Amino acid sequence: MKIKHTILVLLMLMVSSTAFSQYLKGKVLNTFSQPLESAYVFNVTTKSHAHSSENGLFTIDNTSVGDSLKIGLLGYETKFVVVSSSSFEATLLITLQEKAFQLDEMIITEELNTASTITRLDMNTNPLNSSQEALRKVPGLIIGQHAGGGKAEQIFLRGFDIDHGTDVSINIDGMPVNMVSHAHGQGYSDLHFLIPETVNKIDFGKGPYYGDKGDFTTAGFVDFSTKDYLKESAITFSMGDFNTLRTLGMFNLLEKSKHQNAYIATEYLATDGPFESPQNFNRINVFGKYVTFSSDNSKLSLTASHFTSRWDASGQIPQREVDNGNITRFGAIDDTEGGETQRTNFNVEFNKYITDNTRLKTNAFYSHYAFELYSNFTFFLEDPVNGDQIKQQEDRHIFGANASVVKETSLGSTPVTISSGLGLRHDIVNDIELSHTLNRKTTLEQIQLGDLNQTNVDAFVNAEFEFGKLKVAPALRLDYFKFLYNDKLQANYTTQSETKTILSPKLNFYYDAASNLQLFLKSGIGFHSNDTRVVVSNQGEDVLPRAYGLDFGKVWKPFPKLVLNSALWYLFLEQEFVYVGDAGIVEPSGKTERYGLDLGLRYQFNDWLFFDTDATITHARSTEDPDGQNYIPLAPDFTLAGGLSVNDLNGFSGGIRYRYIDDRPANEDNSIVAEGYFVTDFNANYSFDNITLGFVIENLFDTEWNETQFATESRLQNEAQSVEEIHFTPGTPFFIKGTIAYRF
Repeated sequence: MKIKHTILVLLMLMVSSTAFSQYLKGKVLNTFSQPLESAYVFNVTTKSHAHSSENGLFTIDNTSVGDSLKIGLLGYETKFVVVSSSSFEATLLITLQEKAFQLDEMIITEELNTASTITRLDMNTNPLNSSQEALRKVPGLIIGQHAGGGKAEQIFLRGFDIDHGTDVSINIDGMPVNMVSHAHGQGYSDLHFLIPETVNKIDFGKGPYYGDKGDFTTAGFVDFSTKDYLKESAITFSMGDFNTLRTLGMFNLLEKSKHQNAYIATEYLATDGPFESPQNFNRINVFGKYVTFSSDNSKLSLTASHFTSRWDASGQIPQREVDNGNITRFGAIDDTEGGETQRTNFNVEFNKYITDNTRLKTNAFYSHYAFELYSNFTFFLEDPVNGDQIKQQEDRHIFGANASVVKETSLGSTPVTISSGLGLRHDIVNDIELSHTLNRKTTLEQIQLGDLNQTNVDAFVNAEFEFGKLKVAPALRLDYFKFLYNDKLQANYTTQSETKTILSPKLNFYYDAASNLQLFLKSGIGFHSNDTRVVVSNQGEDVLPRAYGLDFGKVWKPFPKLVLNSALWYLFLEQEFVYVGDAGIVEPSGKTERYGLDLGLRYQFNDWLFFDTDATITHARSTEDPDGQNYIPLAPDFTLAGGLSVNDLNGFSGGIRYRYIDDRPANEDNSIVAEGYFVTDFNANYSFDNITLGFVIENLFDTEWNETQFATESRLQNEAQSVEEIHFTPGTPFFIKGTIAYRF
């Protein structure tokens, strides 16, 4: 009888444990019945916690009837739910009410991704109104335009002149923006196909510390996610100086459907710019997205977009011609520069829970991309009769797919999250060309012409171990590359090929010293790839040079309405890549090192007034050249950006924004200096009923500034000798634009 009694007691205990302390499944929604990602779910009774996924789903363990759950997300009212027996019978639905951002409600240790939270706060207090603004939302990132508005921006980050993307990877909805082996420059990232009003979230990270990020992730990465739905449809019309015009339509196509969303966005933009020779710039964007949720909470997203742009440009002008009065700052030496480009994208995303603790995320994409650019960097240096104009052109197809699995489990009493994934990208580039041309019409000489194929297969695994307040996150990434090139200028058909494999380990530590103080130590190895044409001609040398990085920093809320983030960092590159404009090639320039300090601040004065600023101090040098000859051209050693924002003050919103970049060396011995600048922009809006009226002023104080600058050797037609000096594109003078928007 005693044995039977003991067995009965054990069975009752097991049943009791199963019935009263178990996993609880839930889903967090907003008032539009749309899932909310990264909501923090905390069991007040047992102290267990979880975050909602992209589908709004969460699973929280060690939960029993009678426990109290606290569900919160910055920008939404916190909700408390008492667990009942019915909570375990089906997925628990929790709806959060949207409200104004309150920085004092942010608890750092409850945030799934503090970087994403910071950009979400910035976007809420100062919404995007241009594709350029999208990149400026990344703290410490500075951009510049220097070719008539249609060319990809020049990027500065952490002491890098990244050119157009060589050392920062950019993605939209899992689809790469960077172009490998591009006709103009390695990693070329034209983000102009992104309609800013469709952006929902911006994730970023600095350094090579992330297992799921590969090529070009040396200075960091930027990931954009587009909106799954529109709260309302809208039509916007803008007009400003320099014959500037923008129209935007955002149309919700499935307003009353409960488990489906669909919308379309269209944009037209045109401007002549401030130049004496009009830019004649225009751009057309069309973007559509369809999202459906199945009964098992799987999510399927289909997106399609098309973008086309054309422009004329005055190019970079020599300082000497402005100084002697031959041309103004907005004049030109060769105003036949310019180009055309277009991109068509199709992207399919599918997310689902395989089990309660395992979720799958996949996407597959196809892009067709065309590019034609005319430039003249050196004027008459090489050809004193016809000039040195070059054409760079390509026609590209990109196929790719990514799949990752995230599993939450435990190792004994230690919670573990394991992420693993596979990826494929295949580029087919036809007729990639560099030619010497005249007046954009006549081809004088074909310098390069060929077809290339480039394949990248990757795999990664990342683990996160939670030891109380300490989280340890090791990761390992494997990348395989295949490079193929057919040179059409050779008499005989030959295929040049190279392969390369690289292994990139990472190890990161996060320590929650207090509820509002997180310390981190990040370390890892990353890489950036070289151009296929250079790889095969160099017979496999300098294919995937590594970058070695280390970050030590903190995110801290010393006061309820103040958030500070800071990092001391170091980055060593085995090989720096520099774009050589007059030759149209990418060439290695040796080993480099950078170290510096990042500082960021967010402060909320009251319900409607916010202040933010970000600064980066950098020391950047070549390690293979003697002191005084080892400066890295155009590497900034100090940048500053920020502003003051008003958010919904009795219908008013707006703000003042500033950005600063200091004087920086334009060549290796710092004998030529690129001048820094401080530029201020202002915007104001007033909303009533369904109408918003607003205006934007760029360069509020009409500062004379050079947006991009290069030390270039050039010769004018009337000059006997060449001159090496600053060549620049002038920044926009005082510019005002008015906007009216109607929502319905």
